[in-house]
Amino acid sequence: MLNVGLTGGIACGKSTVAQMFVRLGGQLIDFDKLAHEVQKPDGSAWQDVVVLFGQEILRPDRTIDRDKLAGIVFNDPEKLKALNGIVHPRVFEAWYHRLENIKASHPHAIVFSDVPLLFEAGLQALFDLTILVMVEPTEQVCRLTTRNAICREDAELRLSCQMPIHDKIPLADIVIDNQCALTETEAKVADVWRGLIEREKAKGAAPKQQGGIWRMPDEK
Repeated sequence: MLNVGLTGGIACGKSTVAQMFVRLGGQLIDFDKLAHEVQKPDGSAWQDVVVLFGQEILRPDRTIDRDKLAGIVFNDPEKLKALNGIVHPRVFEAWYHRLENIKASHPHAIVFSDVPLLFEAGLQALFDLTILVMVEPTEQVCRLTTRNAICREDAELRLSCQMPIHDKIPLADIVIDNQCALTETEAKVADVWRGLIEREKAKGAAPKQQGGIWRMPDEK
């Protein structure tokens, strides 16, 4: 099994790229979905989140209003840190179980774990290699304002809560520039997929090699 960490900046198209890998045969574990699951009513993190932020973050059906919660934590770094301290341990526990289940049923699978803050949290050692999906910061802001129907100032505030995208590039083993037409991104993903298949085969045949960082060729 090849354990791949997939990350990117906000509004870089990471989820789109993840689905491209799934269509090619990859297995996907989405950390955002895991975070949603553990914060569902009576989920493993739900009660602690409600105790910390109060009943006012709940909808009538007892689910957490994630937009309201985001409005609180993105304006208060300490509250964001406290929220992460509650949610992240439960997410990693759920991730580990998913990974083990996939390994048991598909020993040669290529598993993509979609982790938004992979580099911010220093999680590289959990994976065989990491893939970064990126666009330029100005494009991130443009996409975020359109996607989330928020103003430019709010979009820039959300970007400021993450490591700048250009600081992530040297930390990644593979970089996919997604600031292009969808068909071009699909071609890049297919090229990366072929390389991952070879890596998974080599991993099963020999000890993991150190180094050998591979990136997509520079765009002309």
